[in-house]
Amino acid sequence: MRKVSMATRVELVEAVGERYRSSDRVSKGRVLDEFVAVTGFHRKHAMRLLRLPRTTQAAGSRSKRRIYDEAVRTALVVLWEAADRLCGKRLRPLIPILLEAMERHGHLDVAPDIKAKLTAMSAATIDRALRDAKAGSRRPRRRGGAGTALRRSVPIRTFNDWGDPAPGYVEADLVSHSGPVAKGSFAWTFTLTDIATGWTECAPLLVREQTLLVAVLTELRKLMPFTLMGFDTDNDSVFINETVRDYCAASGIAFTRCRPYRKNDQAWVEQKNGSVVRRLVGYRRFEGVGATTVLAELYAAARLFVNFFQPSFKLAEKNREGARVHKRYHLPATPYQRLLDDPRTTDTTRARLREIFAGLDPVRLLRDIRAAQQRLVVFADATNPEMVGEEPTAPSLDAFLSSLRTAWQSGEARPTASDKPRQKRGRRRPDPLIEVTARLKRWFEEEPWRTGRELLEKLQVEQPGDYPDGLLRTVQRRLKIWRSEQVCALVFARSTMATGTAEETDLSMIVEG
Repeated sequence: MRKVSMATRVELVEAVGERYRSSDRVSKGRVLDEFVAVTGFHRKHAMRLLRLPRTTQAAGSRSKRRIYDEAVRTALVVLWEAADRLCGKRLRPLIPILLEAMERHGHLDVAPDIKAKLTAMSAATIDRALRDAKAGSRRPRRRGGAGTALRRSVPIRTFNDWGDPAPGYVEADLVSHSGPVAKGSFAWTFTLTDIATGWTECAPLLVREQTLLVAVLTELRKLMPFTLMGFDTDNDSVFINETVRDYCAASGIAFTRCRPYRKNDQAWVEQKNGSVVRRLVGYRRFEGVGATTVLAELYAAARLFVNFFQPSFKLAEKNREGARVHKRYHLPATPYQRLLDDPRTTDTTRARLREIFAGLDPVRLLRDIRAAQQRLVVFADATNPEMVGEEPTAPSLDAFLSSLRTAWQSGEARPTASDKPRQKRGRRRPDPLIEVTARLKRWFEEEPWRTGRELLEKLQVEQPGDYPDGLLRTVQRRLKIWRSEQVCALVFARSTMATGTAEETDLSMIVEG
C-alpha cells in the first residue's frame, strides 16, 4: 500500500469526521473501513480520531506554538559553529559539554530556560533548526563520476539478458594506449562489437572526452552495415553522462550499462579488445596527432580485413555439471557471413555487402595493416613523436606477397607485437637536474640518511630561484635509484665476504687433514 502523507491524513480526518459522527452504526462501519484502508491507521486509533469534534487538534497535526524560538536557534548556531559544524546526531550529546566549557571560559552566557531547551532538543530538531545555516554554508558539489540519478536513468544489462538480439545491438569500450605509465595525454581506441554477428568497428580518440566520443560514434554509425539500435557500455564516466545519454535518446538508441566491476557482462567487446585491438596495436604508448592519424589508417584497413576475412567462434550454449562447464560453439564464421545468414538482414544490405566483398583484396589489406603498424612503431619508439622523420613506405604488393612465403621463418610478423625488439626510449624533456646531479649524489653519499626534500632545500639555498618545489618528485626518483645501488653494493660485499670466509675454512680443514 502506498504511504499517505501526514498532511493528507489530517485533511481526511476533517473531511470524513463529520460524516462519521452523523452516521448510523452500519454507515459508520463502512466509513471506518474506507478510512483505515486509505490511511493505514489502526482501527481503534481511527475510531478515536473520527469521534473528536472538529475544534479538537487533528491526528498527527503539529502544534502551531513554536517550542524553540529565535533565541534558542541563535544559541544553537553558535554551538554548531563552535563544534565545527557537526551533524545533529553528533552535536546533540556534545551540547551539554560544549555549553559548560564555553561558559567556563566566558565565551557564552545562556539563560537557564534556553539552556534547558538546548539540552532537550532531539537530533532531528537540531538539523531542522540549522537548515538555513547549513544551506548558506554548503560547499559546491564536487564534479566527479556520474551521479546516482544519472546512473539510475541508464538501465543495467547483464550477459544473460542479451538472448538473441537483432544486428544493431552493440557493446562499447575504450582501450588505452598509455604504455607502461598512464601519465599525461595519450590515444585511446573506441571499440564497438555487434552481439549478433561479431561485427567490430574501431576508431582512435586523440583525448578521452565525451563530446569527441559522440562525434566519433556518429561517424562509425555511417560505416556500419546495420542500424545502431542498442548501445551498451561500462560505468566509465566518459559513457555515463548527459551528453551520451541525451544523444542516444534523441537518436532512438537503447542505452544500457553493465554492472560495476563485472567485466563478464561485456564479454563480447572485451574479447575483441584482445583479439582485435591489442593484436593489431600491441601495448606501446601512442600520443599526439601523428600517431592518432596512423591509428585511423590502421583501423580503416583492419575493419575490412577483420569483418570480411577473420572467422571467429560464437557460443551456442553452455551447461554446468557440478564444477565442470560444457560449452558448445557454432561453426567459425566471419561477421560478414553471419550478417548474410541472419534472416533479419534486409536484401538491400546483403547486396551492398556482397558488392563490397567482391572488391576486397585480403593481401592488399594485410599489407596496408603491416605498413601502418610499422609507422606506429616509429611513433612509439621516437624520442619526440611530434618530430618523426621520414616514415617507412609500404612494399609493393608483389614484394609483400613474396615475403609471405618466408615470413614464418622470422617469428612474429606484426611490428607492434610485444616481443619484438624495440628501441630504448629516452627522455622526452630536458633533464632539469643535469647540472647538479653529481652534486646531489655527492651529498647523498656523504649523508645517505637525508630525504629528497632535504636535498632539494639544500640545493635551493645554494641556488635560489633555479630549482622550484615541483622538482621534488624528480629528486626523490634519483634518490631511490642511488639507494638501490647502495643496498646492492652492501649486499654484494657481504655475500663476497661470506663466500671467502667459507672457502678459507674449507681450505684450512684440508691442510690440517
